[in-house]
Amino acid sequence: MRLPVIDPDEMTPRQREVADRIAGRRGAVRGPFRVWLNSPELCDRVEALGAFLRFDSSLPLRLRELSLLIAARHFDAQYSWNAHWEKAVSEGIPAEAVRAIAERRLPLFDRAEDDTFYRFCVELLENHFVSAETFAEAKKHFGAQGLVDTVGSLGNFSMLALCLNAFEVDLQADREPPFPDIRGYARVRA
Repeated sequence: MRLPVIDPDEMTPRQREVADRIAGRRGAVRGPFRVWLNSPELCDRVEALGAFLRFDSSLPLRLRELSLLIAARHFDAQYSWNAHWEKAVSEGIPAEAVRAIAERRLPLFDRAEDDTFYRFCVELLENHFVSAETFAEAKKHFGAQGLVDTVGSLGNFSMLALCLNAFEVDLQADREPPFPDIRGYARVRA
């Protein structure tokens, strides 16, 4: 990691308060939160938004996890991917679709709504816009609140990916690199 982990004995009272809340909700302070604690107010707000989007969003859990994987792959955030791909599969995203996303191939989904969700997210991330057809189809499946929660998820998980990569948050030593074109924090030929 490019920044030293803040020693608990050297935390400010506000850093300690935020760290304790995160540990209470998530079991420990790890990954990006070790970076964000350098700005405790930002960390507090980012954690609250992330908790809402991961645990309380109007989207089904499988799509919350899928949005994280889509953003993680878009930004090549291996830490996020490694931490979440198994949850996405256990919640109903086909393992082959997850592999296809990791390999930058077109995934095939079992549910039409999952395919629509994927297209909505990818169009927004890659093109910065969503076609009228994809928007209408997504609105039919998810409604206005679901679409707003989807955009919020993509924004939050994109910020997460950028944090992980900029600060080179430690990759999980027990995990294989998930993307064929990324090693460490660099692009390689696949």
